[in-house]
Amino acid sequence: MLSPDRLERLRGQLDSGRRRLDTARSHVGRIATAAGTAAATAGLFTPAVTGESLLATALATGAGLLVLPTGRAARRAAASDGEAPAPHHQANTAMALYAAPGVSLLGVLIAERIVPGVHWGEGLAVAVWSAGTFYLRPSRTARHLLVPPLPPLKKAAADLVVQEQPAYDHPAAQWWAEHVAVEGGPAPDTVLEAIEQTGERGMRAVIRSAIEGEPVPDISKRRLSARLKVPVELIQVEPLPGHGEDVQRLLVGEADEDLDARTLWATRIAPLAMPGASITSIAFGSMTTPTTLTKEIDA
Repeated sequence: MLSPDRLERLRGQLDSGRRRLDTARSHVGRIATAAGTAAATAGLFTPAVTGESLLATALATGAGLLVLPTGRAARRAAASDGEAPAPHHQANTAMALYAAPGVSLLGVLIAERIVPGVHWGEGLAVAVWSAGTFYLRPSRTARHLLVPPLPPLKKAAADLVVQEQPAYDHPAAQWWAEHVAVEGGPAPDTVLEAIEQTGERGMRAVIRSAIEGEPVPDISKRRLSARLKVPVELIQVEPLPGHGEDVQRLLVGEADEDLDARTLWATRIAPLAMPGASITSIAFGSMTTPTTLTKEIDA
């Protein structure tokens, strides 16, 4: 008694054998079509091979009809048991369809033998037979009418290659990978690293080439500005000191340290903490030592 697993494997092996056999039949059919075209074309110019071509065509068609699974044995067994044979309209249709290429080729060969010389109608008949048999494949269709082909094999999950987008810890790096580093983006095949916030609307980072040994591509600041929604004058892409061309420094926005103390107080601190107050001087020192230096700022 076979186990379910062994039965499943056996069924798979049988299906694989059927698929290989069907592929072999398909190739044989193509070869037969090519041979028929060659015989019919040769018959246009010489009758030397017409007899052999007629015999080969008749034998091939007859042999194919004999092995066509039309259910003749089952009908004969039913008749011997006294049962009424099942209707076989589909089998008759399949047999007629299977024999169509061979019978039509026989007609073309006989016509070439009867018509003297080379007539344009003969050439047209050869072209129509060749194209129709090659594209319509009536014999293959007839077999599939009696024995439906197996469904195509499903690809195993392991065979499906799914390219996953790598996950990045920093949201800016993830956004860069999805919108800037993509194919056709401002900086394809790059990675954003070492991201630092330099101000409320300022950022500093390192652009690294994702391809080992390749430089960072030329980055259009205008295109990058369109993606970042930041004015182009607030974007800088420059070399990173001490490194090769595989990395670049990216500066976006205005860093807080780039603002002077007076502007920083007036724009960031005073409106929230001391409205109306202004800085007149800055004392440099520490909490434990006396003030040693005072910087005057013009009012």
